[in-house]
Amino acid sequence: MRTASITEHFVRTGTRETFYLQCGPNDGPVIVFIHGWPELAISWRHILPCFGALGFRAIAPDMRGYGRSAIHRTHDAYTQEHIVADMVALLDALGAEKAIWVGHDWGTATVWGIASHHPERCHGVANLCVPYRTIERGVEALLPLVDRAIYPDEKYPWGQWAYMRFYHERFQRATGVFEADPYAAIKALFRRGNPEALGKPSSHVKVFDAGGWFGGVDRAPDLVRDETVISEEELCAYAESLSRNGFFGPDSYYMNDAANFAYSEKSVNGGYLDMPVLFIAGRYDITCESVDSRLADPMKAFCRDLTTDVVMSGHWMAQEKPVEVNAILAQWLATKVPQSWPIHH
Repeated sequence: MRTASITEHFVRTGTRETFYLQCGPNDGPVIVFIHGWPELAISWRHILPCFGALGFRAIAPDMRGYGRSAIHRTHDAYTQEHIVADMVALLDALGAEKAIWVGHDWGTATVWGIASHHPERCHGVANLCVPYRTIERGVEALLPLVDRAIYPDEKYPWGQWAYMRFYHERFQRATGVFEADPYAAIKALFRRGNPEALGKPSSHVKVFDAGGWFGGVDRAPDLVRDETVISEEELCAYAESLSRNGFFGPDSYYMNDAANFAYSEKSVNGGYLDMPVLFIAGRYDITCESVDSRLADPMKAFCRDLTTDVVMSGHWMAQEKPVEVNAILAQWLATKVPQSWPIHH
């Protein structure tokens, strides 16, 4: 098996620049990995070498508002319609007609958007942690799917999604706490899944009562780094980027519910997806819990060729359990999307 090194690239599409990492041959089938909040292309550092070595042209961009890609200073620059357009432009710039798209967290919203608006640009789509027709349709769409056994309506009206609502009502407070110490914030956020948290409310429910993240303090607590998820070097890379760019862009992804819902309503094919779809749930991802709750119900109704799997991880799945993610993705590609498998000459 050949080894594949990760290289750095910039592409200019229209008036904006997108930074991306690449692993694997330029003539390989394109597979694009889209990160979420508050991450970077390096979130896929354990995944890119696997698919590059298999012969894919594995691509991971820094998304709009992050890292070395274009930064915007208005909330409405971060609607999913704009983000999806960025990714289609990136695919054009790569000279490819179609790709396999893989997303995590807010990256799933973008991958679901590409699949539902540009199916002709997809061989297949795979997403980690966040099912179809959920966050990309806004908080209101999430409420009917909340597990009211864990989040009784009278006590937790917004369920585990209270933190999303908090951005709408107190954006500067939410953003300010992260910006006070990005290094400590990432260290506190990037943690492995905890099996003992299953069946209990997500810590996010407390954000309104506490008046902010992390129990209402003005800066993130200084916790011990969880080395099962992130190394010191990676932690510093995230912190440097978020210190330089701030959290306005990342947090603005949460600020476009109405526009994102309207965009979702314009999906082709009534929102039904006919291409192969893979969804991998994180068993201990308490906020995006999709094994026991109804969170995945809309996806099951709207995806006509759906494969699902579960990884025993928390939310940061590709960083906590990369071997499992690589294995599930590779098996799905080989069996459900064989026409896009690299041909070795």
